Amino acid sequence: MRLLLKFNLIFLVVFVAGVIGAGKVSYDLLQSNAKQEVLDHARLTMEKAVAIRTYTNDQIRPLLETQMKYTFLPQTIPAYAATEVLATLAKSFPDFHYKEATLNPTNPRDRAVDWEADIVNRFRSQADQKEFVGERESGTGRTLYIARPLRITNAACLQCHSTVEAAPRTLIDKYGQANGFGWQMNEVVGAQVVSVPMVVPLARAGQAFKVFMASLIGIFVAIGIVLNLMLYLLVIRPVTALSKLANRVSLGELDVPEFATHGRDEIGTLAHSFTRMRHSLDQAIKMLDA
Repeated sequence: MRLLLKFNLIFLVVFVAGVIGAGKVSYDLLQSNAKQEVLDHARLTMEKAVAIRTYTNDQIRPLLETQMKYTFLPQTIPAYAATEVLATLAKSFPDFHYKEATLNPTNPRDRAVDWEADIVNRFRSQADQKEFVGERESGTGRTLYIARPLRITNAACLQCHSTVEAAPRTLIDKYGQANGFGWQMNEVVGAQVVSVPMVVPLARAGQAFKVFMASLIGIFVAIGIVLNLMLYLLVIRPVTALSKLANRVSLGELDVPEFATHGRDEIGTLAHSFTRMRHSLDQAIKMLDA
């Protein structure tokens, strides 16, 4: 097997191993970064919802307490305010979704569907869990969601949700008395759920992966070509020429020209050694002839 072929076989093995290893590491890293990007967006949306709830409860509700005696204003309810504001945002970003999924809500639109109910029940069974992150397939593709428990920690909430008799008459007039009652202090009644699509970040990560791999393969191919040229010019060609001269000398040709080299590398040293050996051989032959 020729030296150049051996070199290329070894280089091919290193090339394949390097591409597979780099591809695995880069793919996992890009996918992880894409997921982290989506998770950051989801947490930012969740914090917006928390801020809206706090603002509504601390600043809007006190201003409308007098009017609430005569008519129920859902705009004073933190959950309603957060849902409405983020629903307005969803008109520009329809794939982003926020919901205060509740097992027994006053407003029917907040009722938890099957997978949301599973999250709420998980929070109810694991009281120490403060956040849950998961993925699911939706109509728009793969979606990441983040959920936090809705726990009754403010006794003021029970004024509207403990019993029908204790609830404001204006609330009963607006929503009826069939839903949204029986809540208890420190009970998990629902979950804030933010859903963010992963299609765009994953597609961006996939495109970056393709560009990276194409660049990596291109670099390896370029390196392979350069190494082959260097190996041929600096090693293969002079060794081949020197081998042909040595073969002719071994067959008794005494008029073979000397191997011309001016290098001081290993090839040059070999050529000088061959020249000395040839001169010694010539002297030995002359002595025998004499």
